[in-house]
Amino acid sequence: MEINSNSNAPTGQGLPLGNGQKPGERLRQVRLSQKRDLVDIARELNIPERQLVAVEADDYKSLPEPAFVKGYLRSYARLLGVDANALVARFDEIYTSDTGRPSQHTLTDSPLRPLARLHRTRNRQNWKWLVWVFLILLGMSVIYGLYAYLKRSQSDAAVVSSEQVAEPAVAVPVSTAPAPVQVQTLPIVQASSADRLQIQLGKNAEVLIKDGKGKTLMSGQQTTGQPLVIEGTSPFGITLPDATAVSSLSLNGETIDVKPYTVNGRAEFRLSR
Repeated sequence: MEINSNSNAPTGQGLPLGNGQKPGERLRQVRLSQKRDLVDIARELNIPERQLVAVEADDYKSLPEPAFVKGYLRSYARLLGVDANALVARFDEIYTSDTGRPSQHTLTDSPLRPLARLHRTRNRQNWKWLVWVFLILLGMSVIYGLYAYLKRSQSDAAVVSSEQVAEPAVAVPVSTAPAPVQVQTLPIVQASSADRLQIQLGKNAEVLIKDGKGKTLMSGQQTTGQPLVIEGTSPFGITLPDATAVSSLSLNGETIDVKPYTVNGRAEFRLSR
């Protein structure tokens, strides 16, 4: 008679396995003798019921690798008060003949292998998503950096273009391209300067005059009558959309001819003493 470590086991459960009796068959026989339901057994052992059905049927091809099956047998046997060592020994005897695989085979031959492969596939997919997110963030950073660099370059260029460079004491045409004319009309500016600009108009016309520092001294529509007198720091930037309206122009008493700087009726030039 086998000696069972479980002193509370019902009578007869410690008897050795019969000739040719398989572990699952023995466990099912004992369970039925104890009138226990398989659903309750599965809940107590925390093993899926379908796995216990395969164990009782000795259907080892439907179960995981032998290490798992032996664990199921030991847990099930302890619960029923059956000698677990005898069941495991019988399992080792019949596993190879029933499945054609050695009882010590690894996870490579186990039905769990597809689960591991699925897990690795999901990990690779997660890494792909992380790589794509990283590349998108990197691209956005590069685009933002280029945008900031271009804005800074444009700002620096605007500052440089606004600086006025001293001109020689001659009138030099600046550009023949139309420039925006401000509608604001400023009165004659009296500034502390040695340069005096005087314009006499023969008809109403727009006049734009800036001093050497880029400050607007006169802008907008001007009328005929008294000469327009502007005092400031040369060189003066002068824009006349209708140069034919100017009857006379002088700088510090020196008469200036506007015709050489007129293109298609428009004159834009600088005057300095």
